[in-house]
Amino acid sequence: MTPTLLVLAAGMGSRYGGLKQIDAVGAHGEAIIDFSIFDAIRAGFGKVVFVIRKDIEADFKQAVGSKFSSRLPVEYAYQELDMLPPGFTLPPARKKPWGTAHAIMAATGVIHEPFAVINADDFYGAASFKTLADYLKQSHDTPTVADYSMVGFVLRNTLSEHGTVSRAICERDAGGFLTNIVERTKIEKTGNAARYLDEAGQAHPLTGDELVSMNMFGFTPSAFELLRAEFVKFLSARINDEKAEFFIPTPMNALIKAGRARMKVLSSTSAWFGITYREDKPLVVENIRRLVQQGVYPERLWT
Repeated sequence: MTPTLLVLAAGMGSRYGGLKQIDAVGAHGEAIIDFSIFDAIRAGFGKVVFVIRKDIEADFKQAVGSKFSSRLPVEYAYQELDMLPPGFTLPPARKKPWGTAHAIMAATGVIHEPFAVINADDFYGAASFKTLADYLKQSHDTPTVADYSMVGFVLRNTLSEHGTVSRAICERDAGGFLTNIVERTKIEKTGNAARYLDEAGQAHPLTGDELVSMNMFGFTPSAFELLRAEFVKFLSARINDEKAEFFIPTPMNALIKAGRARMKVLSSTSAWFGITYREDKPLVVENIRRLVQQGVYPERLWT
């Protein structure tokens, strides 16, 4: 079955200072997402679904979605704060989005085939999409274990010179399957290494060689039901915590440890880069320019 690409594009971009999902980084106005969709089409993805918010819908559809609707089917799902399971009510003080796993749940009923998940503002590279697409085309759940996947990147290559970042640090077994994944929200460079601050503000060193997730995952449709059940547990414990987010690693850890899912960690020869802060943009622009010069991408993606 031809896989679908699910693009998480509802982020507020507060640290960046704008709607970075549609900010131009290519010589002819292309955003990072243009290159991701281009790579996805080449890799064999047959449909794209964007998760957005209603308040950015018009701008996003005009600047992004309209580019692709003649090339492959395009659909939209909407992540909103009040999108909660029955029995739960949105706390009045809640302003922060519920997180990346919640964003995936927004596509329930829209996707019925294996699918990849990516961030709209991260550049993953052609090899990453091909590797993930190939796995998705042969992935299958057993009656008791869901068959998922992710593309891993080296932490050192994913850090920003301009502030802290959030990364999910991963561990895998000898067979290449994920055994543990933990979201760290305040990671910063320290020379050639790194460190993160925990919730108490305590610093912990990192070598920089750690394997991390950049939210490039592969799922089967079983993920929607499994995530919904884990979200109920999350809300039952933390619905009144204004800063709590339902990040993808949270339910994945629980499902893996419970034996409900397995996640193959895939490697890619492509380099990751992205925009967390506005100061990151010049490097992204330069990297894109270099790839065009090398012939990895045409001078104009869409003609």
